[in-house]
Amino acid sequence: MSETRFTKSHEWVCLDAGIATVGITDHAQEALGDLVFVELPEPGRELTAGEVCAVVESVKAASDVYCPIAGRVVENNQAIVDDPALVNREAATGGWFFRLAPSDPAAFAALMDAATYEAFLETE
Repeated sequence: MSETRFTKSHEWVCLDAGIATVGITDHAQEALGDLVFVELPEPGRELTAGEVCAVVESVKAASDVYCPIAGRVVENNQAIVDDPALVNREAATGGWFFRLAPSDPAAFAALMDAATYEAFLETE
């Protein structure tokens, strides 16, 4: 069974069968506006937690995407490179950014659960 966790920089991570899928939250895509460009990490790249790993550009601004947990990229979502607006339409599903094999799966538990993330949004 998969579970989703969140970061203070508005990334989400869903861990399922030992693979972590990473994207940006609906809150983040709304704040950015219409996305026009996405740059993703290449498969095989080793990422550390908190590292800038992707870039999104909207009609408003460019923003970095941070890796929520350390690991090796196993896949990126070419569909959002071809159609960045997919992130706006499906931030929590088809608009995922990349998948990685976590180097420390326990780090996932340290991220915010949905209720904690919602409470965090109230403080921003």
